[in-house]
Amino acid sequence: MNPMNLSRVVVSKEGDRLITFQQAAYLTQTSVTILERFADLGLIDPVESMVRLSDLTRVMQIIRLRRDLGLNLVGAAIALELAAEIAQLKAQVRALQQRQF
Repeated sequence: MNPMNLSRVVVSKEGDRLITFQQAAYLTQTSVTILERFADLGLIDPVESMVRLSDLTRVMQIIRLRRDLGLNLVGAAIALELAAEIAQLKAQVRALQQRQF
């Protein structure tokens, strides 16, 4: 089976495009075991036995944080949560600044 066979499009109830763990492992150059570990730790949120296409970015960020900064999985998760919170706070500051002008 070619892991890149994406001819069948699967979409979650929320409208997220879904791919199999095998396809996600192929695209992120990891293994199904690593992705299952990420799911077990709550680092990604699979839908049944499939991975959201949007989770691939998170997987790649985790891998990069581990490789480049030597963070463990918990450290990488915390770093990503903090980065998301900072981005949200910046957006709120911009919105407030626009209201003042």
